Amino acid sequence: MLAWFQIFLFVAGTAALLYVSRGPLRQPGSHGFYRFFAWECMLALIIVNLPVWHVDPLSFTQLLSCVFLALSIWLPIHAVKLLKAHSKPTEARSDDPALYGFEKTSSIVSTGAFRYIRHPMYTALMLLAWGAFLKQFTWLTLALVMAATVLLFLTALSDEKECIAHFGDDYREYMRCTRRFIPFVL
Repeated sequence: MLAWFQIFLFVAGTAALLYVSRGPLRQPGSHGFYRFFAWECMLALIIVNLPVWHVDPLSFTQLLSCVFLALSIWLPIHAVKLLKAHSKPTEARSDDPALYGFEKTSSIVSTGAFRYIRHPMYTALMLLAWGAFLKQFTWLTLALVMAATVLLFLTALSDEKECIAHFGDDYREYMRCTRRFIPFVL
């Protein structure tokens, strides 16, 4: 019974991700294209680990998983609020189907989390993936979390190319002052 439910969840989740990614999937190489496949890995990872999500809740790995998952919720909310408050969408990027509304920014946001890292939302997705992975180690879950991490790295690289094309030298300077995912480290 559980296997059928997991298959149903994966098919339904994939359908939803395909719908929200329909624009980016038409542009291979865009950051949204890679992000879709990272989302798919994370969806599979979460569904595979659902049966053990709350097993041994006070173990070190479960507690670390909870911290990662909590940060993966807070960080994108924080980032989207900053994007909406400090960088209004611009018409210059309105015809790009690979971008969501909050991504069509008119200026570089460099406050809050963006002061330290360029990609707080991709960092949040990595935290989600690693938080889900820590629920249970198997070779399958290790492969899924590694694939999600690589795909999110490719997403960030592609996003940076797009931002350089749009913002030019201002974004290059922003890149020199920030880290990609982890403040002061990476």
